[in-house]
Amino acid sequence: MPEKTSGGYDHSEIKVLKGLEPVRKRPGMYIGSTSARGLHHLVYEVVDNSVDEALAGFCDHIVVTIHKDNSVTVVDNGRGIPVDMHPEEHMPTVEVVLTILHAGGKFDNGAYKVSGGLHGVGVSVVNALSTKMIVQVNRNNKKYEIAFSRGKTTEKLKVIGTSDHTGTTVTFWPDPEIFTETTEFDYHTLQTRFREIAFLNKGLRISLIDERHLDKDGKPVQDSFKYEGGIVDFVKYMTQGKELLNDPPIYFEAEGPAGEVEVAMQWTTAYSSNSVLSFANNISTVEGGTHMEGFKQAVTHTINAYAREKGLLKEKDKNLSGDDCREGLFAVISVKLHEPQFEGQTKTKLGNSEMRSAVSAAVNQGLGEYLEENPKPARKIIDKATIALRARLAAKRAREITHRKGVLESFSLPGKLADCSSKDAAESELFIVEGDSAGGSAKQARNRKYQAILPLRGKILNVERAGQHRALSSDTISALITAIGTNIGDDFDAEKARYHRIIIMTDADVDGAHIQILLLTFFYRYMPELINRGYIYIAQPPLYGIKHGRKKIEYLYTDAQLAKAMKKYPEDKKPDVQRYKGLGEMDPEQLWATTMNPENRIMLQVNIDDAADAERAVSELMGSQVAPRREFIEQHARDARFLDI
Repeated sequence: MPEKTSGGYDHSEIKVLKGLEPVRKRPGMYIGSTSARGLHHLVYEVVDNSVDEALAGFCDHIVVTIHKDNSVTVVDNGRGIPVDMHPEEHMPTVEVVLTILHAGGKFDNGAYKVSGGLHGVGVSVVNALSTKMIVQVNRNNKKYEIAFSRGKTTEKLKVIGTSDHTGTTVTFWPDPEIFTETTEFDYHTLQTRFREIAFLNKGLRISLIDERHLDKDGKPVQDSFKYEGGIVDFVKYMTQGKELLNDPPIYFEAEGPAGEVEVAMQWTTAYSSNSVLSFANNISTVEGGTHMEGFKQAVTHTINAYAREKGLLKEKDKNLSGDDCREGLFAVISVKLHEPQFEGQTKTKLGNSEMRSAVSAAVNQGLGEYLEENPKPARKIIDKATIALRARLAAKRAREITHRKGVLESFSLPGKLADCSSKDAAESELFIVEGDSAGGSAKQARNRKYQAILPLRGKILNVERAGQHRALSSDTISALITAIGTNIGDDFDAEKARYHRIIIMTDADVDGAHIQILLLTFFYRYMPELINRGYIYIAQPPLYGIKHGRKKIEYLYTDAQLAKAMKKYPEDKKPDVQRYKGLGEMDPEQLWATTMNPENRIMLQVNIDDAADAERAVSELMGSQVAPRREFIEQHARDARFLDI
């Protein structure tokens, strides 16, 4: 047996990353990604510190300014980061907070009772990923300043003036070496997040100023968010334009050893049963968790108990299910707890078991009291749930058709599905293709081992306007549910998904865009967990092909790419440009090379960055109310391209 040697593996191979070096070495570990999402996360981290001051009762106004050079300044009127010498690190505390990972007031129970920043990574990470950061602290009637670059102190703490107020000002410049994709902040993304934070923190004002863009008066574009009603205003925002069954929203709060619980609820005539948003310490828990479980259990129990007590459900009647009780319900659950435990696919699922019973007890009492004291809206809510029950029972047969005995039993799959041979869901892909013609081309182009094709005939039903019983009676929707394998409603099980990439592949025209929207509405309403897990994609077939000679074609995916490519040619020698409106215009080899080959293709992964905005957009644009849809079309008509007129 050969003698084992070290093979050059000794102390010199062990690298110790000091200070904030680990953040610059592996930024994705700390902020999720170095894409636009990670870039915006930097702002959230700084704002989270200010929100923690608000949660502690010391701050009521935060101002965020995007400057012309895409640097950002965050100002708050909190207590100001401490500037005295830290006893262990022998440097000013503000320097400790900004240069040492996991240093801050969130780790000592005395400084912050509740902290949203616990879920984050701290302002030191923002410092590490910025070419420059300047921090000013107003405290002790003085104004202090300290400066950094890429996590290292460049200017020591000094007094630069006097101050008659307290607070912290942080200005940072994102590092283009880290954020190679973009260092440009999106106003709408920040606007959406700050509106949400203001809803969740009653009375806190958050102002957003964009110096890069001017309004009609020549002043920087800005918004200011402050909601005295808190999550009640949040629910009103979600249900705007809908027909209400109870108004104003039901609201109750409770506080106990587990933490604080706030709930706002409003029923509408809508068909959706998954319009409940949950938050823990201001963090959107898109995957739910124990607080959501406690809420759902209590709503179902309380409504059934009330309906039985008042004789609205007879002894022989079946109990209302959770989906029945929540149909048309829009709600916000916000919990604040000292040490949140996050888990799940995206670390946005609350795991604290004590929150299940805390929320359940709060809902049992709060909703129970409301139903007793408000018999008219209570009757409307029970009637709505009872109609949902009848529709569910009427759809039972259709549901059973879609229910599969075994996740890989191919005999139960729809006839139009050309399945892949692989039984490994993690490597399998399902292309949902518009029409038999494109379906035929895709079937020839695919890799049969791991790519399945499901052609859809025509446009699928708009599930936002149809009840579940009607949706399940649609052959197209039944085929879709059966092919994916997860079922829906109470029977939904994401673990049974037969494919971990479900790709919507439609023509690049108005009809194709409409089919995309209808399919995304279906997934958002019936299988939102698949979106949360990152399983849903939109294929990006090329828009143009430039012919080079007889065979070679250069494929282009955007108008900008086409314009750039055409500049290379003299005016008198412009090449032939083909505009691909339909997938059927490409032969199988072209479709594989441009749209289906994992080595070359471009795909958009569908995610829900902001659940409230997504909820509102789906409801307004796909619902039964005409006015919001007309308003949207009037606002965005000029943005439309490739209209088939």
